[in-house]
Amino acid sequence: MRILIVDDEPMISLLLEDWLGELGHEVVGPAHNVASALALIGPGFPDAAIVDVSLRGETGYPIAERLAEQGIPFVFATGLAEGSLPPPFENASMLSKPFDSAAVEAAIARMAEIAG
Repeated sequence: MRILIVDDEPMISLLLEDWLGELGHEVVGPAHNVASALALIGPGFPDAAIVDVSLRGETGYPIAERLAEQGIPFVFATGLAEGSLPPPFENASMLSKPFDSAAVEAAIARMAEIAG
Protein backbone atom coordinates (compact mmCIF):
# COMPACT_ATOMS: atom_id res chain seq x y z
CA MET A 1 0.00 0.00 0.00
CA ARG A 2 1.01 3.62 -0.56
CA ILE A 3 0.59 5.27 2.83
CA LEU A 4 0.66 9.01 3.47
CA ILE A 5 2.34 10.06 6.71
CA VAL A 6 1.31 13.42 8.16
CA ASP A 7 3.15 14.37 11.35
CA ASP A 8 4.97 17.52 12.40
CA GLU A 9 7.50 15.61 14.52
CA PRO A 10 10.42 14.48 12.32
CA MET A 11 11.37 11.62 14.66
CA ILE A 12 7.85 10.16 14.54
CA SER A 13 7.77 10.50 10.75
CA LEU A 14 11.12 8.71 10.45
CA LEU A 15 10.02 5.95 12.77
CA LEU A 16 6.81 5.44 10.80
CA GLU A 17 8.75 5.43 7.53
CA ASP A 18 11.02 2.69 8.86
CA TRP A 19 8.18 0.54 10.17
CA LEU A 20 6.08 0.93 7.02
CA GLY A 21 9.09 0.09 4.85
CA GLU A 22 9.76 -3.03 6.92
CA LEU A 23 6.13 -4.05 6.35
CA GLY A 24 6.57 -3.64 2.60
CA HIS A 25 4.57 -0.44 2.15
CA GLU A 26 5.49 2.62 0.13
CA VAL A 27 5.62 5.88 2.09
CA VAL A 28 4.02 9.00 0.64
CA GLY A 29 5.44 12.17 2.14
CA PRO A 30 5.90 12.66 4.95
CA ALA A 31 3.93 15.87 5.09
CA HIS A 32 4.40 18.16 8.07
CA ASN A 33 1.44 20.52 7.69
CA VAL A 34 -2.03 20.72 6.18
CA ALA A 35 -1.02 22.38 2.89
CA SER A 36 1.74 19.89 2.08
CA ALA A 37 -0.52 16.96 2.96
CA LEU A 38 -3.41 18.20 0.82
CA ALA A 39 -1.04 18.58 -2.12
CA LEU A 40 -0.30 14.84 -1.92
CA ILE A 41 -3.93 13.67 -1.99
CA GLY A 42 -5.70 12.93 -5.25
CA PRO A 43 -8.33 10.57 -6.59
CA GLY A 44 -7.34 7.10 -5.40
CA PHE A 45 -3.98 8.28 -4.07
CA PRO A 46 -2.64 7.44 -1.58
CA ASP A 47 -4.13 4.10 -0.56
CA ALA A 48 -4.28 5.05 3.15
CA ALA A 49 -2.97 7.65 5.59
CA ILE A 50 -1.72 8.15 9.13
CA VAL A 51 -2.64 11.70 10.18
CA ASP A 52 -1.50 13.45 13.34
CA VAL A 53 -4.34 15.44 14.93
CA SER A 54 -2.11 18.28 16.15
CA LEU A 55 0.17 19.89 13.56
CA ARG A 56 1.89 22.93 15.13
CA GLY A 57 -1.05 25.30 15.33
CA GLU A 58 -3.15 23.40 12.79
CA THR A 59 -5.29 20.30 13.05
CA GLY A 60 -5.30 17.28 10.78
CA TYR A 61 -9.08 17.53 10.34
CA PRO A 62 -8.99 19.23 6.89
CA ILE A 63 -6.71 16.41 5.73
CA ALA A 64 -9.10 13.80 7.10
CA GLU A 65 -12.00 15.53 5.36
CA ARG A 66 -10.21 15.39 2.01
CA LEU A 67 -9.26 11.75 2.53
CA ALA A 68 -12.88 10.89 3.41
CA GLU A 69 -14.13 12.74 0.30
CA GLN A 70 -11.75 10.62 -1.81
CA GLY A 71 -12.77 7.39 -0.04
CA ILE A 72 -9.24 6.89 1.31
CA PRO A 73 -9.03 5.18 4.71
CA PHE A 74 -7.04 6.93 7.42
CA VAL A 75 -6.17 6.68 11.07
CA PHE A 76 -5.52 9.57 13.42
CA ALA A 77 -2.23 9.43 15.34
CA THR A 78 -2.87 11.24 18.58
CA GLY A 79 -2.31 11.48 22.28
CA LEU A 80 -5.99 12.33 22.78
CA ALA A 81 -8.17 9.94 24.75
CA GLU A 82 -10.54 7.59 22.94
CA GLY A 83 -13.84 9.34 22.24
CA SER A 84 -12.37 12.85 22.38
CA LEU A 85 -12.38 13.59 18.65
CA PRO A 86 -14.97 16.14 17.52
CA PRO A 87 -17.81 15.41 15.10
CA PRO A 88 -17.70 14.16 12.40
CA PHE A 89 -14.58 12.24 13.48
CA GLU A 90 -15.77 10.91 16.85
CA ASN A 91 -15.80 7.35 15.47
CA ALA A 92 -12.58 7.59 13.44
CA SER A 93 -9.83 5.05 13.98
CA MET A 94 -7.09 6.19 16.34
CA LEU A 95 -3.47 5.18 16.74
CA SER A 96 -2.75 6.24 20.32
CA LYS A 97 0.61 7.86 21.03
CA PRO A 98 2.98 6.56 22.06
CA PHE A 99 2.51 3.67 19.65
CA ASP A 100 4.71 0.75 18.68
CA SER A 101 5.27 -1.17 15.46
CA ALA A 102 2.60 -3.75 16.36
CA ALA A 103 -0.03 -1.01 16.77
CA VAL A 104 0.98 0.52 13.42
CA GLU A 105 0.80 -2.88 11.74
CA ALA A 106 -2.70 -3.46 13.18
CA ALA A 107 -3.86 -0.02 12.02
CA ILE A 108 -2.54 -0.68 8.51
CA ALA A 109 -4.32 -4.05 8.44
CA ARG A 110 -7.64 -2.35 9.37
CA MET A 111 -7.15 0.26 6.64
CA ALA A 112 -6.25 -2.43 4.09
CA GLU A 113 -9.56 -4.19 4.84
CA ILE A 114 -11.44 -0.93 4.26
CA ALA A 115 -9.52 -0.16 1.06
CA GLY A 116 -10.32 -3.64 -0.22
